[in-house]
Amino acid sequence: MLKDITLGQYFPGESIIHRADPRVKIILTIAYMVVIFIADTYFGFLMLSLFTLLTLVISGIPFKYTIKGLKPILFIMIFATVINVFFVKEGKTIFEYGFIHITSVGVERAVKMAIRLTLLIITASMLTLTTTPILLTDAIESLMKPLSKLGVPAHEIAMMMTIALRFIPTLLEETDKIMKAQAARGADFDTGNLVQRAKSFIPVLVPLFISAFRRADELATAMEARCYRGSEGRTRMRQLKFGKVDAVIAAFTLTLLGLVIYLQFM
Repeated sequence: MLKDITLGQYFPGESIIHRADPRVKIILTIAYMVVIFIADTYFGFLMLSLFTLLTLVISGIPFKYTIKGLKPILFIMIFATVINVFFVKEGKTIFEYGFIHITSVGVERAVKMAIRLTLLIITASMLTLTTTPILLTDAIESLMKPLSKLGVPAHEIAMMMTIALRFIPTLLEETDKIMKAQAARGADFDTGNLVQRAKSFIPVLVPLFISAFRRADELATAMEARCYRGSEGRTRMRQLKFGKVDAVIAAFTLTLLGLVIYLQFM
């Protein structure tokens, strides 16, 4: 399960999605996520799904690799589905037996919630899969630069966010190693009820936190040894530039999102 998390990982490639300005990708990703929750028609979801599929094909990221990232949220999707199906009493009754009361509105909300969560996770994963951590840092800092005039530490915030994303795969790998080591010593993580399985993870959390603090200390020491002093006097090997390809991507994406919103309120 831990190996299935794709958020924070980078998939190398030379597609136009990989080469696009990371600032454009961040802004369009945020806009796309907003439209996901605004859309409430199946035709709108169909358009968003086709657009997501087209983006995957253009980026060259394997479809199976992207779908693999949905496994960790499978429990959340099932939980949301159960809540909507069994606790929404509006609409026409489809099935009723004792205290179980399933309505058409409940089923419809459950389906739409599952679609929203699927598109949300795939979109968030696409951003990190097609953008290196360094470019993400530069893009976030560039977008937050106007706030620095108000005293907001834009560079430091961007650096912390990127480091957090960068260390997600590292911590997941560390967690997997600790769980295998504990299993070799007789630990059982798969049997028992929910409370017992949660308690079995306590021996994993302690060494994981110790390892995380050790890695953070080593990273701070390495940055100090390289004379890191924040954004002051910092130069970049690659300057962010908004090109024609970025304009085409932005125009196409915003047109599609605008069409979805227009059809929603028609």
